Amino acid sequence: MRKTRTTRHGTYRSPLLASVYETAKGLHDAGVMDKKTMRKFDVMCLTPVRPLTAKQIRTLRRREKASQAVFARYLNVTTGLVSQWERGKKHPRGASLKLLTLVAKNGLKAVA
Repeated sequence: MRKTRTTRHGTYRSPLLASVYETAKGLHDAGVMDKKTMRKFDVMCLTPVRPLTAKQIRTLRRREKASQAVFARYLNVTTGLVSQWERGKKHPRGASLKLLTLVAKNGLKAVA
């Protein structure tokens, strides 16, 4: 299994790509690299985050043997929101979707 590294910018495909990305981010922040080029580094270095279906979220929670309340606490969301995700009434976005991706890949302990 490939190890990933998570920092404030996201989850990286490898430790080497994490270093490459952090260097590119520094160049972008300094104004040396444009947004278009930085987006290419995003695609190349960061682990992709894809939407999850209601069934996938429910299966993931059950795989981790967690109640909705416990799962919600790990993800820093409400139990009601987890319930809505599992029923397809709402869909995780942003940080919640990134955390769910990490849990799917590395288990609930990855966000503990």
